[in-house]
Parts: sequence; C-alpha cells; structure tokens
Amino acid sequence: MTVDLTNCDREPIHIPGSVQPHGCMIVCDAEVVTIRRHSTNASAFLGLKEFELVGRKLEEVLGGPIVHEMRNALARSGAPARAGLMPRYRFAALDREFDVSIHAFKGNAIIEFEATVPAGPSSPLEFARTLVGRLSDVTTPAQLIKNAARLLRAVLQYDRVMIYQFAPDGSGKVVSEAKRPDLESFLGQHFPASDIPQQARQLYLLNPIRVVSDSSGERFPITPVLDAAGEPLDLSYAHLRSVSPIHCEYLRNMGVSASMSVSIIVDGALWGLIACHHYSPRSLSMNRRIAAEIFGEFFALQLGALTQKQMLLAAERARDFLNGLLASASHVTDASGFLGEHLAEFRDLVESDGVGVWVSGEWRAEGSAPPAEFAEELAAFAGSVCEGRIWATTALAEALPAARAYADEFAGLLAIPLSQIPRDYLFFFRRELVHTIEWGGDPNKTYTTGPHGDRLTPRQSFAVWKQTVAGHSKVWTPVERELAESARRTLIEVVLRQSELLADERNKAEIRQKMLNQELNHRVKNILALIKSVVAHPLAEGATIEAYVTSLKGRIEALAIAHDQAMRASGGGLLLDLVNAEALPYRTSGGAITVRGPAVSLDARAFAVVALVIHELVTNAAKYGALSVKAGELAIDWSANAAGDCEILWQERGGPPVMPPSRQGFGSVLVERSIPFDLGGRSELTFGSEGVTARLCIPAKFVRWTEHAGATADAPAPVRDKSGRPLEGLRVLLVEDQFIIALDCEDMLTTLGARQVDVCANVPEALSLLSRTAPDLAILDVNLGSETSEPVSHRLRELAVPFVFATGYDDLAILGLAEAATLRKPYNLASLEAALRRLLGSG
Repeated sequence: MTVDLTNCDREPIHIPGSVQPHGCMIVCDAEVVTIRRHSTNASAFLGLKEFELVGRKLEEVLGGPIVHEMRNALARSGAPARAGLMPRYRFAALDREFDVSIHAFKGNAIIEFEATVPAGPSSPLEFARTLVGRLSDVTTPAQLIKNAARLLRAVLQYDRVMIYQFAPDGSGKVVSEAKRPDLESFLGQHFPASDIPQQARQLYLLNPIRVVSDSSGERFPITPVLDAAGEPLDLSYAHLRSVSPIHCEYLRNMGVSASMSVSIIVDGALWGLIACHHYSPRSLSMNRRIAAEIFGEFFALQLGALTQKQMLLAAERARDFLNGLLASASHVTDASGFLGEHLAEFRDLVESDGVGVWVSGEWRAEGSAPPAEFAEELAAFAGSVCEGRIWATTALAEALPAARAYADEFAGLLAIPLSQIPRDYLFFFRRELVHTIEWGGDPNKTYTTGPHGDRLTPRQSFAVWKQTVAGHSKVWTPVERELAESARRTLIEVVLRQSELLADERNKAEIRQKMLNQELNHRVKNILALIKSVVAHPLAEGATIEAYVTSLKGRIEALAIAHDQAMRASGGGLLLDLVNAEALPYRTSGGAITVRGPAVSLDARAFAVVALVIHELVTNAAKYGALSVKAGELAIDWSANAAGDCEILWQERGGPPVMPPSRQGFGSVLVERSIPFDLGGRSELTFGSEGVTARLCIPAKFVRWTEHAGATADAPAPVRDKSGRPLEGLRVLLVEDQFIIALDCEDMLTTLGARQVDVCANVPEALSLLSRTAPDLAILDVNLGSETSEPVSHRLRELAVPFVFATGYDDLAILGLAEAATLRKPYNLASLEAALRRLLGSG
C-alpha cells in the first residue's frame, strides 16, 4: 500500500493513551476527590507503596494538605489552557519535591507531576523578565525575529532554536536560527505543510507550548484506557501528553532527541512556531517552561504590534500621497491622463515591477506591464473576478491562460476596481519570481506502509531537496492589500469627481453652444444683409459693368476674410490685419479710411471680442456713418498707454448727421459692453456733431507689442514686377474639386502669365498626370470631398515641384498634413499673386 504524508492527518494525537517518561499523571473527578485513572508509572514516580490507585480517595494517597492546595490551584486556573501551578511543591510525607500542574477538562481533573530541576531561577517571572527585557527596544519585526532566536538559545541552552513561519499554503520556512556551531543550518529552508498535520496545528492553538523530553523514551499508558462511558482520555491540554510515534521517528531521523515548541499566535491565527531542538534527552523545568510560554505570548504581541506599526506608517505615507493626489485632482476632467502622470508614484505605494491604469477604454502603463493590445482583455477578466473588490494572484496565467504570452513581463497581478460597474481598473504587476526553494525533504515524496501499520514511515534522509518554482510572483502581503484598498477608496472619488466635472462641463458646453448658435445666427444675418446692401449699391455714373463686378467680388472676398478672422478659435492675430480686413470692402481710391498704429497682436480671446466690435463699428459706419457717403472719412488709430494697454481711437468725419440711437440694439450693446464684460477693459461710444467717436481700451494682459510703440504700420500693398506676370511661360497643376472655383482660378493663373493650366478634380487624376509629366508648380485644394490632396503633395515633393495649399482651415495640423505654404480661401488675384511670388522666391 502506498500512502502520502496526509495520512498523518488521521492520527488521533489528542488521545494517545499514554504519557512521556519525565512525569506521571493522576486523573480525578471534577471535585478532585476520587482517582479515576492514572499513568502506569504513577506509583513508582511518586514513590508510593500503593500500586492500585483507581477508585481510591486522593487525600488517602497524597494527604489532605496537598489535595487542598491542588483544589486551590485548580480554582485559580480558570481555563484548561491555563493550568493551576504548584512549582517546587514539597510532599512532606514523601520527603520529595515535585512540579505539579492541574487543569479541568471534560469533567476530569487532570494532575501532572514532574521532578523538580535544581538549576534555573526560582521564579518564572524572573526568567521571563530576562527574556522580555532584552527584546523590548526592537523597532522592526525583522529585528525581533532575529534577536529572539539568539536570546532564547542563550537562556534555554537548547542546541538549536528556530523561528518558523507558516506560509499561506501551510508550508513553513525557517526565518531565524541560533545553533551550535557544528550543526548544519536550516535557515531559509522550507518544510512541507505535511510535516505539521492539521490536528497538530489545532493543538498548537489550544496548548501553546509542547515539550518532548526524549524521542526514544518509553511511553507509559493511562489505565484504564476507557472510562465508564467508553471514552479515552482527552489530553489536548496536558503537558505530559505522549508524542506520536510518527513524530518521534521524524525527530530521530533528524538526530533530535528532545524538542520544545512555543506557538506564535497573532490575531488568533497560528503565525508560526518557536522550535527548539536538542540532540540528547532533555526535560525543561516548569519554571522555564512557563517563562518560555510567557515569552511566546510577549513575542506574538510584540510581533503583532510592530507589524501593525509598520502598517500604520505605510498607511500614513499612503494617506499623505493619496490626500495629495485627491487635492490635485479637484478639477481633473481626464482621469486616465491624470492617473497616468502618477503611475511611478503608485509603484512606491505598493511594491511592484509595473503598474497600469485602464480608464474609459484608455490604457497607460509604467514599468513591466502588458502592452495596450492585451489591456482590454485584462480589464474584461478583472471585471469577472473583482466584483467591486480588490483581487490578487501570484500566478495570473493559471486563471487567465492568455497571460502566458507575457510571462517574461509579469506573473502576479493586484487589480483595483475604480468604479462600481466593471469598467475602470488600476493594476499592479509583479515579475515571475523564479527562485529555488530549499525543502528540508521532498514535499511530493510518498512512502510505503511501515512498522506502524497504516501510519507513515517518515523519510530517512533530511538532505536538502531543491524545487524550482516558476510562473509565480512574490506574495501580495496583507499590508499591501490594505494599501490597495485605501487607494481604491481614494481613486473611486477621483473618478467620481471626474464624472461630476464632465457632467458639469457638458451642461456648460450645451449652454455655450446654444449661445454660440444664437450669435452665429445673428452674425450670418448681418453678413447676408451687408452683402445684400453691397450688391444693391447703384452703379456709379460712367462706370462699366466689369468695374462693378470687380468691386463687388473684392468686397465679398474681404467680408469672408474678416469673418474667418473673427471666428478663429485660438492663436489670435495682429490688430492691423483685423482692421484692414474689416475695412477693405469700403476703401476707395481717395483713401477715405486711414489706419495707424504700432504692430500689436491680440490673444485669441481678445481678438474674437475686438473683431466683433470692429466689425459692428464698420458695419454701422457703412450703413449710417462716414462710410455711407463719398465725402466721409474714417480714422482708426491705436497706441500703448503707460500701463501697456492698447487704446484704440475710432473717429468718423464728413458723414451724415448722427444722433444717439433711440433704442439700444444688439450692435450698440456689443460695442459698449463686450470689452468691459469679457476683457475688463473700457469702451466709450459718443455721437458728436462731426460723427461717431469710439474709444476702446484692451488690457495689457491680452496684448503683445511686437514693435516699439512709436513705430507705425499700415496696410501693405501688393508687390508686382514690371510685367505683372510672374508665371510667364510656366505650366501649373491645379487640383480643385469645385468647378466654379477651378474655372475662376484658371482665369487668374492665365492672367498671371501661365502657359498651361492642368485642372484635376481628384487625387487619382492628379497622380496619373504626374506619372506622365511634371508641372513647374501646383496649387492644391486641401479638402477634396472624402479625401485630401496629401498624396499629391508627397508626389510633388518627390519631384521637387513647389506647391501651395489652398485652404479655409486655420491649421493644417487638424487634417494631419505637414507644415507647408498656404493660400487662404477665398482668395483674389492679388492674394494669389502674392502667394505664388513667395513660393517662387520673387516676392
């Protein structure tokens, strides 16, 4: 028959039916009156003449005073695990001293007798004080564990003292050792869980100290074996309980003759053992044994306190970090980006090799972490196992086989859900901890039935057996799990704040969009009305229809450019460009409009506001003021004041008589209130006898003076060569998908001297043409319906053909196109000529 080490779990070690040879036992009724059972060595050990003790009164055997003291000791005990003690009690009738302990269990009073040992302190308190005092000043669990083994060996004089810690799987590891110099070391070795069966672990919790005086010693049976009810005697709390034959053979195979173990119980759980080995028979006196038990309890309390202190310090550091994180996230609307910026700090919070965050479908990672293509599958897996709580494993591939593909990057996972629904997660990763565990024997070895029948013959050799553990990471400790839980609570608040801010931003965006639509509607109506007025302007006497068409086209193009500038979302622009663009439709050869001022640029916000104000002033001047008659004049001047503000002076002269409006319309409200309200500046509008005067002040924080305030600038004039035909003899490629625009541009190119204009409506046509011949230059419309002209630009670069993009976009980066020369739509002959001259280097 083949069995394995789990057979030990079946052995009833709490009812062995015998005691160890260094003492004897008498069992009475609960009142300590009548003897019910005794160990077969009781009479000889106590020096009694009577050999038949069962049924006799205890007082008749030992004497009344002794039994009286035993009853008092039993009353003091309170619980079976706290036996009543009578150390060094002198039996006058026998002229001998014994260490006596008594406890009550299951209706029996169990009395144990041991011979006193002369050596050692007279009081267990003095002995315990020696042990406890030496460890009271340690500050870390590691120091406590290391020092305890050395101190105990020095005081107890065992050949070897070990601190043995249990792992979550039940196996144990020697984490501290003090030994005789000639002995091999067990430090760092692991022992299989089967070395300490489950029922033994349970007894370690019930009875915290266990002494084996001689692993080869005789066992003295309890007689009778069964009581009147047919039950054996339960010795769970007895110090003299005999040792399992399997365990005795286990010890002998290790060369150990005597041992003592003290349970380390932390928070009600068996953390480990203080294990003492001696290589010759040895019995520990009651005083020393009780002192060792007290020390074990102190050690467990100190270990728990120091561990808790470490947890509190870690929690304090984590709290400071998380509070700072929460404070800095008060206005964060991009949780994924925000957490991504702090990933390195999260690695300091919980020890890990990598960390990643999955929020709203976005993946960001730091260190040894999976790639983005695996993140979605990992998040889906986390949703199936987390259930709103943190989840950890040391071997992710066992639960998620797809993770085996990334075994080189990580093996362990700690997942923290950041929302109540399976969506957002923070992940900590640990690399595979490929390490060699030194076992004090093969944990997987099986053994044949031995001389004890169905019991196990222990292994005969304790040579170190090495086992390589792969596919697992370092264990996630309770402290790390607690820190992860703290992080979860904080980060959920960050994500919730983001959701609230996004909801608020969406609400504000809807309001802004509504206002923008209303404003856009107003502006479009104004533009359409202005275009209607321009179109309806009567033809001047003697003017030709061609001149009228030319004038009309120029005014409409200028209006479009001005509107484009006013609607820019970012970047701002030069005030001169804005004023000239707005005034261009109304300029006359007589110079009715003059513009003077140093070069200054406005930021995006101010540019949009000022553009609307200037547009409104120009529109009103064209409808009702100086620009509505031929004799009218308009002067626009600006300068810097002492504070660096930009002051704009608008003066109209020679127009029709003006009066303040009988009611304020949108335009006058816009002029008077938009600059003070939006920019904190000033705006004054007066209606004098000579015409309208406006004084505008733009605060310095919105302006940037690009030249000295004394310098002046005006509208630039187009630069032309003597012939006015910069394209003389050149072949031009025009890519444009709008027929009317293409036809108009072709005419302008011909006017500029182009020998041939090849017009293509789409990318395939243009590329086909370029495969046959190369033009001298090209004009490319950026947006060609469902495609862009980017492929054509790439081919032109390969052919070294200069080209210009014709576009209505402010920023070609929006379309993903590289920086290139541009011609803003709509364009006229002058702007087309200027752009081509710059392109050809002749402007």
